[in-house]
Amino acid sequence: MTTVATPRTASPTGTPARPRTTLDWRIRFGVLSLIWGFSFLLIKVGTDGYAPFQVTFGRLLFGTAVLVAAMAVKRERLPRGARTWGHLAVAALLLNALPFSLFAYSELTIPSTLAGICNATSPLWGMALSLVALSEDRPTRRRVAGLGIGFLGVLTVLGVWQGFHGLDATGTTMALLASLSYPVGWIYVRRTLAGTGASHLSMTGAQLLLATVQLAVVTPLFTTLPSRFPVAPLLAIVALGALGTGLAIFLQYGIVAEVGPTTAQMVTYFIPVIATAAGVAILGESLAWSTPVGAVIVLAGAALTQAKPRR
Repeated sequence: MTTVATPRTASPTGTPARPRTTLDWRIRFGVLSLIWGFSFLLIKVGTDGYAPFQVTFGRLLFGTAVLVAAMAVKRERLPRGARTWGHLAVAALLLNALPFSLFAYSELTIPSTLAGICNATSPLWGMALSLVALSEDRPTRRRVAGLGIGFLGVLTVLGVWQGFHGLDATGTTMALLASLSYPVGWIYVRRTLAGTGASHLSMTGAQLLLATVQLAVVTPLFTTLPSRFPVAPLLAIVALGALGTGLAIFLQYGIVAEVGPTTAQMVTYFIPVIATAAGVAILGESLAWSTPVGAVIVLAGAALTQAKPRR
């Protein structure tokens, strides 16, 4: 749920024409921050009544429905070409199906606040991977320092001096792997789908559609049909999909087109703050001092890794 060009589902095309909107981008930016920040709370509520794969499938289903409706209104067509769809299938796995499922499973055993903070490590993973996979991303002292500071923040959040006492290792590892999956997907997208000629909305809609199909295949294999359908978790899944995935991606698509990816990616630094506040205030999750302190260190390091070298 963070970005290199910040989307949880980055779209690999050229810069679209700047759209005309009546709602200031700053307001849309704030709404996007709130939606993505509350997504971790919605995942937690959803998994109280349904299996993680079912939560992810519902999320993708309702999110795809929103983007398909947006494409219909804008008269956008799905991209063409078997090769493009093949690459999009891999992107759908790495940027949607896999991380969404990992976060859902992780929140069975860890609080939503910790999941939201783990999500903020994506820029750190992205920085580390780009130094290896992208030759144009040269290391600088500032970015390397940011990487070190960021992972120091991760150790602070996890309470390394206590030997990770009271921490569910499996759930935390899943959340960190989910955050790692995003930059792996972004690098793949950047290498294989740049310059396709299709719009961001079209590519993202196709990507979510493929992720939905992937979960439609996987979910029946690992879950059984619920014997009852609790309302609150079901509404959380609907909101997670329609708002936290479909509407959020559509909002970000517009913000990137209007003010560029550098400004849009700043949403990354608001998500863990909102996720933590929501988890504590609404779900009553406990909060040790190391969690907010570590989160601040993580965000400071992530900000440094995104700094552009001076010319």
